[in-house]
Amino acid sequence: MKDPIIFRRQDVLTPMAARYWKDLLYRVVKIGTELEVAPPKRMNRAAFETAVHEALQPSGNLDTLGTNGVLDVQSEHCGVEIRIIGRHPHFHALHQQYQRIMAALQTLGSRPRPTCGLHFHILTPGLAEPVPEIILANLWNLTRRYAPELRFLTSAGEQREALCRRRNYTSHVEMVRHSPGTMSMQAIKTILDESMIVPKHQNFMNLEHVGFTERGDVLPFHIEYRFPDADMSATAVTAKTFLFMALLLKAVDLSQYGVIHVGQIKPWRRKIELLDMLNNNDGNLATSDTTAVSDDIIAELRQGAYELLDLLAPVFDRFDDNPTLDVLLLLAETPISLLRCAGYDWPQIEEILRQRATTDEIGLDKTDQRLMQRIELCEWIGQTSPETWQWYAARELFLTPQDLERRLQKLEKLRGVRWDQRQGTMVFTS
Repeated sequence: MKDPIIFRRQDVLTPMAARYWKDLLYRVVKIGTELEVAPPKRMNRAAFETAVHEALQPSGNLDTLGTNGVLDVQSEHCGVEIRIIGRHPHFHALHQQYQRIMAALQTLGSRPRPTCGLHFHILTPGLAEPVPEIILANLWNLTRRYAPELRFLTSAGEQREALCRRRNYTSHVEMVRHSPGTMSMQAIKTILDESMIVPKHQNFMNLEHVGFTERGDVLPFHIEYRFPDADMSATAVTAKTFLFMALLLKAVDLSQYGVIHVGQIKPWRRKIELLDMLNNNDGNLATSDTTAVSDDIIAELRQGAYELLDLLAPVFDRFDDNPTLDVLLLLAETPISLLRCAGYDWPQIEEILRQRATTDEIGLDKTDQRLMQRIELCEWIGQTSPETWQWYAARELFLTPQDLERRLQKLEKLRGVRWDQRQGTMVFTS
């Protein structure tokens, strides 16, 4: 990280507290989305809303996932807004869910026009204790520090002069002004709530739903990221879900040291310049005017996006069987906006990203499954060493030691395997 300046704070988390909050937030956070799409040309909006409702079968209940994980379908200025229920992020489960949703929308001829957004809600249902304020402060400043790169990475316009939608819907104007190095997050929220410049629900990072305790800690903890443009790629939406989860968990890590700074004066002013190039009200209809975003500017944005992903890389390692980082690296190099400018349609874009997200399936035969069962049920306990256990296991399964070793390596990738001295057997670690 360039210029890793830290605001010193008295309320830093201890390493043990940071581990607790990372584990707790990873367990309780659910990330829901609001996807806006427009009807096909010459189709009545009301008829389109009815068709989307019938295709997606919303449950109407936050506690019931339903067929597609959709809560409801509502009228929106651009067409309809599909509210997708927050769930604990698991890459393959989320990907399958969004594949079903996107397939249904594409069948109906849905269009993500510049008036359409894709909002991500970071929710903590059932969280019974307030989140330390320093975690929200770090999340706020991480978002500010990498705002131009985040805007670039999630852009989905179809023309070089209109890579992003209009700033009105996702304004950074207030966000860049207010730092938790000089005021509390509660004070920042009050400024945003009372601002006559930007409606509070249209901020780049929306704190409208956040609450604070008397001590200033955060409860409820509910963040909305409004800046991503609407897209029709299941892989992209899934990867962005984990991007926002990773930002939150990284904010916990940083809270052991203080609050991350946005950077030195000149680099920070440059960040604001880049944001203004991407996120303004100067384009046609509902777009930003991005004619200033030259190839050199794109190279600069790419470099910043790589810096962000390098910073988050250790967090992605926490997510099992998850190709998010590979997908985000592709989007950092070539966002959906640039793919669309190059002439790719939505099925082609999804195929490009899906190929990057493909992970090798670990094939298990009947012998592998028998080996797994014996380890799972601790059937071969009481051995004196790992070598003794392996000789015993090989004999029981009629395998050579070399074949057993190969199968154990396969299970190591799938579940993790270690020697348990107390029981005298191999056990799974996950």
